[in-house]
Amino acid sequence: MKTLRRKPKRSLRTILIVWFVLFSVVPLAFVTIYSMVKYEKAIDHELSQRLSGNAREIGIILNDYKSSLQQKRDRYVRDPSLTYHLTMGDGTTLRSISSTWLKADNISSLTFFDREGRMLTSVFKDDKDNVRSFLPVQDAVFLSAKYISDLKDEKEISLAEFTESQKLNLILISKVTGPGGRTVGYIEQIVDLNKEFLSKLKSRLKLELILFKDNGQVVVASHPDFYLYKKDFFKGYFRPGAEPFFDLNVRGNPYGFLIYPLDWGITKFYVALGASKSEAIAVLKNVNYAFITVVGAVVVLLIMTILVTSSWVLKPLYDLVDALQSFESQEQAVTIPVKNDTEIGLLTESFNEMSKKIWTARSDLRKKITELESANKELKDTQTKLVHSAKMVSLGQLVAGVAHELNNPIGFIYSNMTHLKEYSEKLIAIAEVAEKNPEKLHEIKEEYEFDYIVKDLPKLVTSCQDGARRTRDIVLGLRNFSRLEEAKLQEIDVHQSLDTTLNLLQGEIKNRIELHRQYEPTPLVHCYASQINQVFMNILSNAVQAIEGNGHVWISTMALKDYKGSKDKTGWVQVSIQDSGKGMSQETLDKIFDPFFTTKGVGQGTGLGLSISYGIVQNHGGEIQVRSQVGVGTEFIVIIPVYPPVQDKATQLMS
Repeated sequence: MKTLRRKPKRSLRTILIVWFVLFSVVPLAFVTIYSMVKYEKAIDHELSQRLSGNAREIGIILNDYKSSLQQKRDRYVRDPSLTYHLTMGDGTTLRSISSTWLKADNISSLTFFDREGRMLTSVFKDDKDNVRSFLPVQDAVFLSAKYISDLKDEKEISLAEFTESQKLNLILISKVTGPGGRTVGYIEQIVDLNKEFLSKLKSRLKLELILFKDNGQVVVASHPDFYLYKKDFFKGYFRPGAEPFFDLNVRGNPYGFLIYPLDWGITKFYVALGASKSEAIAVLKNVNYAFITVVGAVVVLLIMTILVTSSWVLKPLYDLVDALQSFESQEQAVTIPVKNDTEIGLLTESFNEMSKKIWTARSDLRKKITELESANKELKDTQTKLVHSAKMVSLGQLVAGVAHELNNPIGFIYSNMTHLKEYSEKLIAIAEVAEKNPEKLHEIKEEYEFDYIVKDLPKLVTSCQDGARRTRDIVLGLRNFSRLEEAKLQEIDVHQSLDTTLNLLQGEIKNRIELHRQYEPTPLVHCYASQINQVFMNILSNAVQAIEGNGHVWISTMALKDYKGSKDKTGWVQVSIQDSGKGMSQETLDKIFDPFFTTKGVGQGTGLGLSISYGIVQNHGGEIQVRSQVGVGTEFIVIIPVYPPVQDKATQLMS
């Protein structure tokens, strides 16, 4: 029979709705906080817009500087005496002429070079604004070959240099041509952006200014306190996606700073403009106080209302909560008296009925829980045994693989020891004959093949060294499988690495596999040398083992300037290793880079070689491609960049 729902005489829901509609704190608090935050953001936005306009004005000033340098440059090169003395390499006369120019023009330094880029003279202003000069006498000073190369097709190049004397040098290097259009020399003009420059801007714009390198390091600032921060203090504001506007206190005064990018030719740098926020914060505080006062008054009124009504509205609820909290500690069903004719009274009656039903089912639940705990304990014990078994199997596979990889170089070294022992015995015998019977020295040398020993012994020692190095690299590769890191980048010749690896595998290749090398000129690769050698060893070893009986292995290299649309101008190197083995199916190809997947028999491999190789190449910013056909063979293509992505681009340019 369906139970009819009992309705209360009075609706508590209606009472609560009326009270919360009249005295709702959450909406008012939300509006208050939202308004305060929006007002503060509006202030910051207005300040950011103003600072952005000032930053564009600074950019215009730099453009005016460049135009001024170009105009002065054009005036200098129109002077016939400049062309003549540059052609003649007369640094003394040029120093006299340029000293006059430097005194009249707002330039920090003028330097002249002959057509080969050799410095003839340099005139500059020191910290006291006195004109000084430098004339190379013994050690020649040359203009950068890169700049000379760029100036073959360009009339001028501009760049900026950061000095340690808290100033930024704006440089304009121009080509000077003679009447026939032939280059006769070069002129370098420099303007310094120093504390005096920023002080003038500060007085004009009423702002604090800081010039930064692109890594966030302070170069020159308008306030001495900015030099006291740690070098990496501002670095976080230059990360990709960072907010260009930030707050900073300058001697207790709040400032808002905007970071703005600037450039001078090929050099990028940044300026941070800061304006005081004291007045805006004072206005914001007054607005916040007004909002908080209104909200506080409403909250106090609501608290007083709740205290008055709690005795007849909330007390029954407290009784019900107390009964619920004591339910677990009672040994029998808990019931509470019904003292309210609202929904709370109906809830109390329902609770009393539920309490009786729950108590009846509790004893049955305790039995079921005991049974489940016993079954759960058995499952945990079984799971522990399975996990331990799986770990032991994986460890056994890993140890077997390492032992298998170590066997080749160690066996190679061991086999070479026989020849080393034989060569040492013969050399000792020859030495004894040379000491006791010199007249038989020539005869014993021919008998013991002394000339062959002299040629072969260094090769034998080198091979043993390579085998020992390979043993070390195998152990290092096992560590790389878990960490894949190396302390130092090195330059390696890919061809030398391939040949060294082939020498280590000579025992498996000799009299069975014919090697075909096709090496094209490739640049030196900056990489973790032992890791890249491990990649070549894993791929070549698999290629050799894939050939049953006699076969062929083709190895080719080539340089790639543009790979998959990459904008990296340093280039790539491609290594292709192809074998005439049995090949692989598509199903096998899809799994070869999975850890512990192997097509070899039990105890012959762990399936970690290609997985480790794949991770190494990926960490170097390259990739491994593989093509295979059953019955035809397999080709692995390794493509790695000349410089890995972790290397700083500025370092690449300087090198």
